[in-house]
Amino acid sequence: MKVNLKYIIVFSILLAIEVFIALFVRDKIIRPFIGDILVIVLMYSFIRSIVQKTIKFLPVYLFLLAVFVEITQYFHLVDKLGLKDNKFMATVLGTSFDVKDILCYFIGSIILIFWERKLEPSLGRS
Repeated sequence: MKVNLKYIIVFSILLAIEVFIALFVRDKIIRPFIGDILVIVLMYSFIRSIVQKTIKFLPVYLFLLAVFVEITQYFHLVDKLGLKDNKFMATVLGTSFDVKDILCYFIGSIILIFWERKLEPSLGRS
């Protein structure tokens, strides 16, 4: 398996930013909104770092995955699976539904679509 160094660097930087936001930022803009936008870009960069083949509609698939996870929060899946006390899983899966999160995931996906179409034209055409 060949790793795309450009995307692994982007992934590493975004992961560090997300961890920093999760641990140290307690505001009303960056933590709830920017963090959710960046998580889509984080997942995209991780996939692009390990998958060499172009995945058409990857930003759309990531948006749908994020919406699915958000819907599981609406149904309190973490509680039903008995993972409420597992801080890692509760953080990854989330514990509270918010329609604004879906909007943030949408914005992150739009950023990626723009990235693919404008900055990496070979991805936008495939």
